[in-house]
Amino acid sequence: MSTGVATTGRIHSLDTFGTVDGPGIRFVLFMQGCALQCRYCHNPDSWDPNAGTAVTVGEVLAEIEPYVDYYLRSGGGITVTGGEPTLQAPFVAELFRECKRRWGLHTALDTSGFCEAAHAETLLSLTDLVLLDLKLMDREAHIALTGQPNDRILAFSDYLSRRQSKMWIRRVLVPGWTDGADDLLALGRFLRELDGVDKVEVLPYHRMGAYKWKQLGIPYPLEGVIEPGPEEVERAYRLIGGGS
Repeated sequence: MSTGVATTGRIHSLDTFGTVDGPGIRFVLFMQGCALQCRYCHNPDSWDPNAGTAVTVGEVLAEIEPYVDYYLRSGGGITVTGGEPTLQAPFVAELFRECKRRWGLHTALDTSGFCEAAHAETLLSLTDLVLLDLKLMDREAHIALTGQPNDRILAFSDYLSRRQSKMWIRRVLVPGWTDGADDLLALGRFLRELDGVDKVEVLPYHRMGAYKWKQLGIPYPLEGVIEPGPEEVERAYRLIGGGS
């Protein structure tokens, strides 16, 4: 089938039956390129914006089409993640536009928020849900964890609030890095000032991507860090909610 949509982007990979990145069953597209280099990243091979595979919007639509009925019946849709998808905002915007026009699919954008708001304005107008990863509230700790300050991320969060975008806020819980009581309480205070926050997800750190660091010849910086247990995750939820 000819799609007639030739806008090109670079992708890392895709998943046709995702169940953890938004509601329902979802087509999950991992974009290539990221300005952050998180110490716990499970896809460090997605950092390089010139790597990955060049695809057209039409080619991605052809991958989605066989599964559309599953997505619609489950209340799912498409999630674009990364890497950092806002680096390729025009491509993702065109993909979302076509997904809505052809099938009425729900659209979700999984982002670090390390983006100038004006760059993503058209994309956000076509996005039903933003999965926003707020890694740390402390600026210096954020630099140590990701290589970048969080000023732009917090400004982007405020922008989403002002435009009343529906948001799911995510915090990856890394023992010794993102689980400090003060920072979790600060996150909770920040979220209470935002409009549009529909859900908060605490995602326990895992080591499933550690082997990729070794394949790339990069020392894994969290060697020896233990994955958090259910009690630690529950504690994080309590602190974000303002409890003890």
